[in-house]
Amino acid sequence: MSEAIAKPSRPDPDSAALADLDLMLPDLFHDDYHVKVFERLRREAPVYRQEVEELGTVWNVTKYQDIMAVDTDHETFSSEGSIVVTDQEEDFPLPMFIAMDPPRHDAQRREVNGVVAPRNLALMEETIRGRVKSILEALPSGETFNWVDTVSIELTTQMLATLFDFPFEDRRKLTRWSDVATADEASGIVDSEDQRREELGECLAYFTELWNQRVNEPPRGDLVSMLAHGESTKNMGPMEYLGNLILLIVGGNDTTRNSISGGVRFLNQFPEEYAKLRANPGLIPNMVPEIIRYQTPLAYMRRTTTKDVVLGGHTIPKGDRVLMWYVSGNRDNSVIDQADRFWIDRPKARQQLSFGFGIHRCMGNRLAEMQLRVLWEEILEQFERIEVVGSPSYVNSNFVKGYTDLPVVVHRR
Repeated sequence: MSEAIAKPSRPDPDSAALADLDLMLPDLFHDDYHVKVFERLRREAPVYRQEVEELGTVWNVTKYQDIMAVDTDHETFSSEGSIVVTDQEEDFPLPMFIAMDPPRHDAQRREVNGVVAPRNLALMEETIRGRVKSILEALPSGETFNWVDTVSIELTTQMLATLFDFPFEDRRKLTRWSDVATADEASGIVDSEDQRREELGECLAYFTELWNQRVNEPPRGDLVSMLAHGESTKNMGPMEYLGNLILLIVGGNDTTRNSISGGVRFLNQFPEEYAKLRANPGLIPNMVPEIIRYQTPLAYMRRTTTKDVVLGGHTIPKGDRVLMWYVSGNRDNSVIDQADRFWIDRPKARQQLSFGFGIHRCMGNRLAEMQLRVLWEEILEQFERIEVVGSPSYVNSNFVKGYTDLPVVVHRR
């Protein structure tokens, strides 16, 4: 999909009737169509009511401060049941701790939080750096290749395999299961819901074997062992185990993978920032949260109201769906200075919503940032420039904001 060509099926964000703007489109993020859509909503309808076929009323929250108000009030805006716009499937439920409220959420999250504790991150950095060096050294010089598959997916999948202590030779299964978990029939990833369920069943079967091995061994520092031995997780049923696996796989895959690709794209879109980076590699730690803000790899999170509540002048009834559009809040000029600009030495670069806030703030945020920091340190060591030589192709999803293809040529030092 060319960045320059918009699909005719999408309403013009400037001239369409407000009620015709559809945030459920699978190509919402293609060629950055969403930017103008959310710009208009923040201006004219910051809490935007949309009637969605088969789902009913959805309240879309688009401004930074309103999103913060929702995200930090888990008693009024519950995560129970689902973090995406659709409900849990009754005959194929995937409970996971991000879609739970306290106390279950707190207890289950605590069991696995140690894997990204500061001490463990420090120990992982050397491993990550070695893998990054190997991946970058193997890249072809002077010929076009897909950065998404060769670097972004490969690096994050190697990291996931490490976190789970997953057989390294099968690591691409993790990528596939991550893609399938967030896919529907419009995604191009699966042909049917039956196929999706079948492949997630294969994921459960594979990880059940790993569970059975780890539960009979002394506790170790990998995620499967932590779940198998954790006081609040060791008695999980199969679907809850699968739900938490999917949460950890998607969380460890999509954020980092799409930010790795996004960073290369943005530096090519803003060459003055790329020149600034090459002149001063010390800007990398500040650039990393700016990449994550500008990409916003997971575009929204859902909450469900536990009582009638007033937000942005609207009364939202108890039981309604509320979507916090992080991808919009991260472009809110009323809070973030020059929010449409990719600015690697931005003051207050951490003032962004991509990881969420409150009790559900992404537990792997420091790991994601470390991977991006190490990657860019090594890129600047090996390459003069990574040149984007064609238009990206995008994931078909209004939840995962990501790429399937980014054609590049690398220029070595």
